[in-house]
Amino acid sequence: MRKIGPRDIWSDDPTDPDYNHGLFAYGHPYVHEQLRRANRLYDVFVMTDYNWPDAVPGKGSAIFVHIWRGPRVPTAGCVAFRADHLDWIIRRWQPRGRLIIQS
Repeated sequence: MRKIGPRDIWSDDPTDPDYNHGLFAYGHPYVHEQLRRANRLYDVFVMTDYNWPDAVPGKGSAIFVHIWRGPRVPTAGCVAFRADHLDWIIRRWQPRGRLIIQS
């Protein structure tokens, strides 16, 4: 676990050699997502091992578990919880814990 800073990004560009990895950079030339956000969705987040660490371009970028925007508000392919619920989950998460998503 570590704090994110203003230069922390996540590469979600399949043409990037560092696709689907966290990076520490300003002006990264590939499409990426800033991890420090004004809306605070990533103030606390967990990165799953979906298509990571050996990312296959086109298989999809990371699935994060993060703070929600509100009830029934969709994410961009992630899993989101109310901040206090996410805190409860993280405090109980075990090293070999699993996230099971059912639709």
